[in-house]
This record gives sequence, structure tokens and C-alpha cells, in this order.
Amino acid sequence: MTRIAELVAGGPSHSFEFFPPKTPEAEATLEQTLRDLEPLHPSFVSVTYGAGGTTRERTHDLVVRINTTTTMTAMAHLTCAAHSRAELVAILTRYRDAGVENILALRGDPPKDLALPPGELAHATDLVALVREIGDFSVGVAVHPEGHPASADRGEDRRRQAEKLAVADFGISQFFFEPEVWFAFCDDMARLGVTTPLIPGIMPVTNVKSVKRMAEMSGADFPRWLEDRLRAVEDDAAAMHRVGVEAATELCERLRAGGVERFHFYTLNRSTATREIAANLGLGRV
Repeated sequence: MTRIAELVAGGPSHSFEFFPPKTPEAEATLEQTLRDLEPLHPSFVSVTYGAGGTTRERTHDLVVRINTTTTMTAMAHLTCAAHSRAELVAILTRYRDAGVENILALRGDPPKDLALPPGELAHATDLVALVREIGDFSVGVAVHPEGHPASADRGEDRRRQAEKLAVADFGISQFFFEPEVWFAFCDDMARLGVTTPLIPGIMPVTNVKSVKRMAEMSGADFPRWLEDRLRAVEDDAAAMHRVGVEAATELCERLRAGGVERFHFYTLNRSTATREIAANLGLGRV
């Protein structure tokens, strides 16, 4: 296994995100995606954790399977809002005993019908502390370049994100579509004393409706120029795919021109767009 903190501290990196499949058909798609992307030699891959802890077992099983049956290093996402401290201790102990070394610590959204008693973990920083108590994990956190959707004050949001990054080994961002968004965020973090490595999250848009919905939920701006560019070809799936790949490639090239060396790609469990972007950028070549 490899600790992600050491990987990202060593220079350029590229990584991919997957989610646990729910059906046999989705399982087959993911298996093909893993086979397609493994030859790109990602620095690491991550596996998401369903809202309210709904993919607890499937996330664990997929992380362990990737670590044991492929050459890739897998990181487990974990949210604290849906679990008691005791449950989180059990989850983390199981990861530690399975040889998993990397955790992305998230607050997450609690189920509407769940009311955890006082004293349970309320924030991602609390979860980071617990992760470090349980094992010698490399711990990452999520960052929101355009602000957390639950925050109404930009200055306070930036300070809270800086506090979270101060206790983490690295930060991976929510997706965004304008390079200026990333550079402004990094400048703000630097002014707040953050030295933790930051990795921008890249989302290729090959379906306008679904990504626009995700952007609204996450607080990310879906710029009009990009929507117009995609809407112009929305009746042609191949053309929309091509435009989405071009736009994501352009974003990465502009980030790279500004000094960015690390990229995290949201694959949505499919490989084609990610492989094409990686080829355009020359990632994964040996």
C-alpha cells in the first residue's frame, strides 16, 4: 500500500474517483472501468460513501478489493454525520485491520430521521482527530473552492476550510469549471497560512442535466458559457461528449499553466472521458 500524503508531496499526481455500484450491470461497468483506467497508473483512486452511510459495506468491500486485486491504491471516503462515535471507531478499526491506509474524512449529511446525541462528531475536523486516534492513516479532507453550500459568509467559510486543512494531510476539491475559482481559493488559503497540498477536482460534463443538478447541490457555479456550449450539441450525444472532454482538458491546461501539478477526476464509474482527457494531457505515460 502507499500513503497518499507521501504521493502528493512528491510532485505531480493524477487520481480517479469511483462510487460503489448498486446493481450487477453497474458492477460490470465499474469492473471494465477499473481495467481501463489501471494502465494509466493513477497515483491513487477514491471510493465514495453514500449519503447517510448507505454504502458502508459496499464502500469497504470495493476499497479492499481494489487494494488487493489491482495495482492501484484506494482511499475510503467516510462521513461522520450519520454515525455515532462508536460506529466510526468500528468502521475505522476494520479499515486499519484490512490494511487500508488512506481515509477521506467528511462531515456528510445526516439522515433526516437521525438525531445523534450531544457529544458525537459534528465536523470533519472531529473525524480527522478520531481517524488519527485509531490508526496511522493518511487523512484527506474535502474543500469547496466556491464555498460550502451551507455557509452564508465567505470569510467565515474560508477560515473554517483553512482550519480543516491545517489538521489534514491533503485536500481534494469539489468540482468547478473556471480556473480563476481555483486560483482565488488557493490564494485565500495561502493568506490564511495553509501549506497542506491541495488537489483540484475535475468533472467532465457529458450530461448537462445531471452535472448541473450536482453543481446546484454542491454550491458550484455552472457557467453560462459552458452550458451554452453544451446545449448547442445536446441532441448529439457524441458531440456533447466531445465538447465535455474538450472543456475539461482546457480547464486542466489552464490550471497547469498556473502551476497546478495534481488532478483528481470524477469518473462517474465510466472510463472513456477520463481516458481521453488523460491522453490529451499526457497523464499516465511511463
